[in-house]
Amino acid sequence: MSVPVPRRAVLRGAVLLGAAAGATAITQFGNHDAQAVATRVDQPDIANCATWSARPPSTNVSVVQSRPNKIIVHHTAFPNTTDYSLAQAYRNSRDIQNLHMDTNGWLDSGQHFTNSRGGYLTEGRHGSLYALLHGQTMVQGAHCVGQNSQAIGIENDGIYLDVQPPKALWDSLVWFCAFTCQQYGIASSEIYGHKDFNDTQCPGLLHARLPELRSAVAARLGG
Repeated sequence: MSVPVPRRAVLRGAVLLGAAAGATAITQFGNHDAQAVATRVDQPDIANCATWSARPPSTNVSVVQSRPNKIIVHHTAFPNTTDYSLAQAYRNSRDIQNLHMDTNGWLDSGQHFTNSRGGYLTEGRHGSLYALLHGQTMVQGAHCVGQNSQAIGIENDGIYLDVQPPKALWDSLVWFCAFTCQQYGIASSEIYGHKDFNDTQCPGLLHARLPELRSAVAARLGG
């Protein structure tokens, strides 16, 4: 059985190189995130598309030859499952891809990464994990109108209009955002919600917690 990509097994040299470049870039923002130079965030386990049996894209994904400048947080608006297993995380990733390809008519999953209610991270659109680990390019997504070529989109499974996400999901989101900020040189202040850019309720109550998320990410980065 396939397992998620271990945090130190995949492209370790590239990760270290990307982390060093990311830390240098963070200092350019001139805020407390500059302290990230002295603090390394380990790579969380992220299951690549092959691991969760993703369908191939209908056409080639587009690669943007520059770094993203922000992270956008989403919720899937799927029912809040009580199955927190890894198997459910993989099923959820397939359900999202099927919806995006078969109903929305997109070439692949719209988001770059997905976070399950059990706190398991998966790659969304093909090529997103490779780009993240190298830290120099990004795959163009389809998660937020006007931001798809400059923002990393992460879907958090569930609907959070009147309930909070599970702790496992929240903790995983903090770790993922901190690692992504490190890899791409994104300041923790550049973490947003979908509704900041489009007319939507997404990501529900997670939006009100963005200041908490930014602070938690800054702390992980050493700020």
